[in-house]
Amino acid sequence: MINQMNKILILVGILLFFCIPNTNAQSKFGEDENACKENLSIFREFYKQKNYADALNPWRWTFINCPASSGNIYKNGPKIIKAKLKSEKENKDAYVDTLMLIFDQRIKYGFGEKGYVLGLKGYELVITDKNRSAEAYDILDQAIKLTGNKSDFRAVYGFMKSVVNLEKSGQKTKEDVLNTYNIVASIIDYNIINESKYTKYFVQYSEKIEALYTPYANCQDLVLLFENKFNQNKDEISFLKRVVKNLKSLKCYENDLYLKALENLKLIQPNFETERDIFDYYFVNKKYLQAYNIISNCLDSYANDMSNEELIKLKMDIANTARLCGKYVSAINLVNEVISENDKFAEAYMLKGNIYVSGASACGSDFENKTVYWLAVDMFKKALKFEDTKLKASKSINTYSKYFPDKETCFFNGLESGQSYNIGCWINKSTIVRTID
Repeated sequence: MINQMNKILILVGILLFFCIPNTNAQSKFGEDENACKENLSIFREFYKQKNYADALNPWRWTFINCPASSGNIYKNGPKIIKAKLKSEKENKDAYVDTLMLIFDQRIKYGFGEKGYVLGLKGYELVITDKNRSAEAYDILDQAIKLTGNKSDFRAVYGFMKSVVNLEKSGQKTKEDVLNTYNIVASIIDYNIINESKYTKYFVQYSEKIEALYTPYANCQDLVLLFENKFNQNKDEISFLKRVVKNLKSLKCYENDLYLKALENLKLIQPNFETERDIFDYYFVNKKYLQAYNIISNCLDSYANDMSNEELIKLKMDIANTARLCGKYVSAINLVNEVISENDKFAEAYMLKGNIYVSGASACGSDFENKTVYWLAVDMFKKALKFEDTKLKASKSINTYSKYFPDKETCFFNGLESGQSYNIGCWINKSTIVRTID
C-alpha cells in the first residue's frame, strides 16, 4: 500500500506539473519569487553535498512552481531522480517518466540546444530502462541528426547501446548495428582528431562502443569499414590504434590494411608493441625473413627497457624465427644465451632440439643428416625433466628416435652404439652414437 501511495504521489506531481500556469505571463520565478529562490538554494546545497534524498523535495517544488527560473533544475534533476529510482526500484516506471519529463521541460524552457538535450534524454532512457530501447533509439537518432559531429559522447554511446539491445531482442538486424556503428565511429573520429575538453570522454566511450560492436563484426566488415576512412586518417594516431585494436581482436592478419595501419603507427609513434604486432603479422603469414628482420631489430632497440623475463621471451621468438629462416647458427646462439641466463627454462631445450631437427638436412649426406637427430633427442631428454614440457618432450623423443641410423649403416661408417661422435657441419657438437635397432 505504501509503495502504491508513493507511486500515486509521483504521478500527482507529474500531473501538477502540467497544470503549471504560463510563465511567460509572469516572472520566471513564478508566483512566489522568494519561495522559489529559497527552494533553489536549498536543493542546490544538498545537491553539492551529494545528499540527493534531501534535495528531492525542494527540487520538486521548483520543478513544479518555477520551472523557468534556473537551468540547474534540469542539469541537477536527473541525478536526484536517479538516486530515488535506485532506492525505490518498485516505482521505476514512474521515476523514469519523471526523468524523461525533465528533459522535455528543459527543451521547452530553453535550457540547452534541442539536439544536445535529446541526446542526454535518449542516453538516460536506454541506461535506466532497457525495455524502452526502441524509444531511446528514435530519440537518439533524432538527436544525432540534429547535432552531427557535435553530438555528446553519451548520446553516441546510447545510440550504439540501444541498437544492440534491439538487435538482441529481434527488432533490429546485424546490418542495423553495423550502420549505426559507422555513424558513431565517424563522430568519435571527428572529436578525437579535433581535440577539445571532451576528447578524453570520446576516447573512453569509444572503447565501450567497440566492445558492443565487435561481436557483430567479422574481418571483412572491419576492413571495409576502415578502408573507406584510411587515406583521410592515415596520420591520426587514435584512428590507427583503433584500426589495429579492432583487426587484432579478430586476428585479421591476412589483410594488408592491418599492416599499413601498423607501419604508419610505427612511423608516427615507434614502440615495441607496434613492432611486435608487425612481427606477428609477418609470422602468421609465414613471411619468416621479414618477421626475423623486424623482431631481431627489437633486440637492439628495446632490450634495455625490458625485464629479464621479457628479454628471454624476445630471444626465444627471435631464435624460433631464425630457425624457420634457416639461420640455424644464430638460432642456437640465442637459445644458448637463454639457457646461460636460466638453465631451468624448459622451453629453451625444446626449441634447441627443434633447431637441430630443422637444420639436420643442411648437414651433408643422408647418414650425417641422421646423426643430428642424436643431438635433437639429447635436448628433448633435458626438457623431459621439467613438468611443463614433459609430455611434448616425450612425444618428440619417440618421433625423432625413429630417424636414428641403423646398426649396419653405423658399422659401414666405422661407428657403434655408445661411442662418442662429433657432428661437424654448422653444429660442431659431440654426442653418443645410437641406432634405431
